[in-house]
Formats: sequence, C-alpha cells, structure tokens
Amino acid sequence: MLLSYLTAQRDHVLGILEGLDEEALRRPVLPSGWTCLGLVRHLALDVERFWFRAVVAGEQTVIDDVAKASSDAWHVGPDVPAKTVFDLYRQEIGLANAIITATPLDTPPAWWPEFFGDWRAQDLRHLILHVMTETACHAGHLDAARELIDGRRWLVLDE
Repeated sequence: MLLSYLTAQRDHVLGILEGLDEEALRRPVLPSGWTCLGLVRHLALDVERFWFRAVVAGEQTVIDDVAKASSDAWHVGPDVPAKTVFDLYRQEIGLANAIITATPLDTPPAWWPEFFGDWRAQDLRHLILHVMTETACHAGHLDAARELIDGRRWLVLDE
C-alpha cells in the first residue's frame, strides 16, 4: 500500500508536466527562480537516489557522491535535454522500487548522514512516508507552476 501511494505521487509529478515544451519546463515562474525541470532533477537526486540508494541501501558510491556534491541538484544546464532529466527520475524510481520491494519495512537505515542533527528515521516504513510527503509537496509546487505557465490544472473538482 505504501508503494502504491508513493507511486501515485510520482505519477502526479510526471503527469502535471506532460505536454510542456523545453522552454516552459525551464522557465522560472516563482520569485525563488526554480524551474519545473530543476525540481524533477531534485526529486531524482536529492529524494529518490539519496533516501533509497544512500540511506536505505547504503550504496557507497552514492554516499560518496553525497559527501562531495554541491547543492546544484536543482540546476539543469541548457545543454541537458528535458528527456534526460525525466529519464533520470524514472531510472531512480526504478532503482528505489527495487530496494523498497527487496527490503523489509522494519529495516533501519544502512547509513545516516550527520547533517540532520537529532532527527533520524527509524526504518524503511518511515523513509517511504517521508519521501511520499516530500514528493506530494513538490507535486503541489508543480501544480501551481503549471497553472501559472498555461492554466492547466491536475485535479479539478466541479462544484
């Protein structure tokens, strides 16, 4: 059930951006300057890859990348096609799903970063809920951005 709800949020992220061209995906619409494409890259690297491959599975190459990475996950260079970013997100989702389905829900993190202070996730169940919440929050950000770009809305309830 947890994976099903997480999948629904991931699908929302991809679905709300469907049909946008490269220019729209790269256009910042809020004063903070983030772009839809940058947010998808953030979800791929800082969310799916970080929480499942580094924290849950303890993949050393990912942990090493986290240690030396700057906070540029939100930046997508002009030479990087949108398809590459979406493919990266889908790839990280696939890798995360493999970890989720192979790991018991009560498994504690294999690795934990020092930069979270006293907060610590107890197990995979907690981490799935954390990622689901973060993904849902960002899906909402993308809803607002999409509406500002071309008026499209993800979920419209008739009155």
